[in-house]
Amino acid sequence: MKFIIKVYIALFITILLSIVYLYKSLYQTETSLNKNMEALFVAQAREIASNISQHLHSHIHHDAYLELKAQPKLRENMEHSLMTVITDCYKYVYVLYRDKAGNYRFLLDGSKTDKGEFGEKFSVMSPKWDEVYKSQKSAIIYQDKLDTLWVTYLEPFIIDGRTEAIIAIDFSVGFPKNVKAATEPMRDILIYIFVLIGLLLLILLYQTILNYKTKKESFIDPLTQVYNRHYLREFLDSINNDSYQLIMFDIDYFKKVNDHYGHDAGDYILKEVANLIKNEIRLDDVLVRFGGEEFLVFIKKEKKNADVVIHIAERIRYNLEKEEFSFNDMKIFLTLSAGIALHLEHFTSIHEAIKHADNMLYIAKREGRNRVVYSKSDTYKHLNIREINDIKEAIETDNLFCEFQPIYNVRSKKIAKYEALVRLRDNDGGVVYPKEFLETIAHTAVYRDMTKAILNSVFETIKQESVYISLNLNFSDILDDNIFELIIDELTSHSSIAEWLTIELLEYEPLDENRIVKKRLEEIKRYGVKIAIDDFGSGYANYDIFNFVPVDIIKIDALLIKKIDKSELSYSIVKSIATLAKELNVEVVAEFVASKEILDIIEELDITYAQGFYLAKPQEEILHDDNTV
Repeated sequence: MKFIIKVYIALFITILLSIVYLYKSLYQTETSLNKNMEALFVAQAREIASNISQHLHSHIHHDAYLELKAQPKLRENMEHSLMTVITDCYKYVYVLYRDKAGNYRFLLDGSKTDKGEFGEKFSVMSPKWDEVYKSQKSAIIYQDKLDTLWVTYLEPFIIDGRTEAIIAIDFSVGFPKNVKAATEPMRDILIYIFVLIGLLLLILLYQTILNYKTKKESFIDPLTQVYNRHYLREFLDSINNDSYQLIMFDIDYFKKVNDHYGHDAGDYILKEVANLIKNEIRLDDVLVRFGGEEFLVFIKKEKKNADVVIHIAERIRYNLEKEEFSFNDMKIFLTLSAGIALHLEHFTSIHEAIKHADNMLYIAKREGRNRVVYSKSDTYKHLNIREINDIKEAIETDNLFCEFQPIYNVRSKKIAKYEALVRLRDNDGGVVYPKEFLETIAHTAVYRDMTKAILNSVFETIKQESVYISLNLNFSDILDDNIFELIIDELTSHSSIAEWLTIELLEYEPLDENRIVKKRLEEIKRYGVKIAIDDFGSGYANYDIFNFVPVDIIKIDALLIKKIDKSELSYSIVKSIATLAKELNVEVVAEFVASKEILDIIEELDITYAQGFYLAKPQEEILHDDNTV
């Protein structure tokens, strides 16, 4: 249906442009004809004026005014000659002189009616008369304000190098009116055709939109205003299994809501939950009310981020858990359970995939509800709430901390700045590294609490030690409204030292919202913060990233640096990256410098900064500039 509407709109626009083109072509033809005819008539007028001038020269030798004044018979003969020029085209032919006061007066007038008498004053409206008098060059005046005249041709009459008079020939409006009269019907016909076609297309478009609206209403659940089972049947007929992942949500203990608060409260909750889910998914995702308190969400698959469906499901579950619903002064708290089908292409039909998601949902409910369950192969995995609570407790008890790895200036061999690396300390005093807890808390309030704590810790270190520090974030953190707002709040609170901070972004994350990323990073940079791309050379579309990320620093991927002394390919890639960075005026940091041989090659390639275990390992203490390699 949408395609048909687009076709109608395209057809309407095409016809409209065609009419406009034809109308414009007609106008250009009319204009061109006017100009060509004008040039023809002006050429003829120039010839006539030249003949008049020669005739005047044959009888006038010194002063046109005095000689014509003294010879009335000569005036009469000459005016009779001028009358022979008068036609339907050349309406008036006359000769004027300018007196000492600058007024123009008649010397000769070839008019058959309304004739100007010798010496009678003639009012001129255009400065071109004086220009012709002074420059002694002919000119044309367009008579836009006169109903009877088209243009006036002026030709100076010169004796002994001085302008004695001006020969004027007025063109009638008859010709342009005739041209206009000839083309006017064609223009009117085009307008009538356009209006008729436009009305027909508008009627057709209106009917199509009306049909589309009626059909769309049949696809919408009247309570929640999301898609219903009727739409689901149509959608499943056209779905490509390879393009989607599937979540089935169920509101936990929804029956108790109806029992305790009434069905009106239950309807209110269904609408609010549908709105919450709708606000958390993307435009390409599809939300369907599957029945009762169950919802299906078809998540558009991302090739470079297969776990996006898990993050979306967990984010929706968490956001609903913290939401406080108010109905008739009653506070209602809810949770969601979710089952996920990750690989729809592995199922014989989409209905089997829905059944699998339902099975995962059943497991989530059986294990206590308020959780997300999905299956890989024949097993399933879910985010453990107890683990999240353990991480939250570690943050609250100051068991979250940073280790700082120095980044050296390659030439001076002195520390230039540091990279902050987040760590957790478990109950036994052991160190827990990010890969063991970040995935668990991703897209939760705990992750935001951790980000806030790390930013505060980094700024406190900057304040105490006066050192430059870089901090790792994901592109998804920049796109997350809550985390971005948190970052801006922290930068505002520490604006005096914000310029000491560098934010390192993981380059391997796919970017679907480049415009938003660019805008938000530019806002961060206004505080003086530098932007670095981490693991450059390992991810997707490395060079395209410069188009939408305001990059100050690139950190070359560890795998390339690690092999640079043994692999010619790695050496060539690193060299090309260093050359590109120099052209773009971007700083370069080589990571994973594990030996003197690697460091020497880095220096040979004129890379400014380096970090790695050969130079210094991460530690809680800040090393100072007296620590050299």
